[in-house]
Amino acid sequence: MEYISITNDQKVAKYFEECGIDYIMVDLETLGKKKRQKGLNTVLSNHSIRDVKKIKDVLSTSKCLVRVNPINKRSSTEINKVIDNGADILMLPFFKRKEEVETFVNLVDNRADKFLLLETPQALTRVDEILALDGIDAVHIGLNDLSIGLGLDFLYEPFIGGLVEYLALKFKSKGMKFGIGGVSKLPKGENILSEHVRLGSNMVILNRDFRNHEESYEGITSSGDLKAEIQKINDYLSSLSNASEMELLNTKAKFFKEIKKQMHEIL
Repeated sequence: MEYISITNDQKVAKYFEECGIDYIMVDLETLGKKKRQKGLNTVLSNHSIRDVKKIKDVLSTSKCLVRVNPINKRSSTEINKVIDNGADILMLPFFKRKEEVETFVNLVDNRADKFLLLETPQALTRVDEILALDGIDAVHIGLNDLSIGLGLDFLYEPFIGGLVEYLALKFKSKGMKFGIGGVSKLPKGENILSEHVRLGSNMVILNRDFRNHEESYEGITSSGDLKAEIQKINDYLSSLSNASEMELLNTKAKFFKEIKKQMHEIL
């Protein structure tokens, strides 16, 4: 499993790398995000293109992943600047049509890897024609905006509705590397990680509880041992490597029951 975490702080980025995080994300996405996530417990980014070089300069083994804005009239300028500042990977969020993905792929060309953040009902519906495009290196399922766009009541409802498995099967049929949403510290994150294994997911975002919802280096490093928490995940994933399909399906049932319980509590 590969891990993603977000920061524009050089000291935090280096610490994340030392702890075993594979992708350090600089988050430039702002267009439309405040409006569609209004009232939710989400963090709106204040990162800038200048942060890309800052983060890239301190990394040795981890990759600098940059989430750009959805395709717009300034995309060419933004993408060129992000690449010029050293991004290893660009991620396109909130696309709805294959034409947007095609534009993104052509703008980036072979200058960096190209990840998609699939998080709209339109992209879900049009997934086959999107995946038919050449030049996509990986896809991540964005559960937050996908659940909002579908008018669902809870972040993880796409799991129990079968939508996540539907997408996972599409990605696997194309031999496509993919990831799903985020994960919390263990033991809370055990059931969802088991589902990642069952579905063949390769990537996950570490939720903010790994940093005790802190952003500063001092706050993050004093809030716990991140390297040890990641090792716990790795050990747990290793323990699942010999799990039978029936064992994974039993954990899936527990996970779905947990989701339904949480949904009942918020309704």
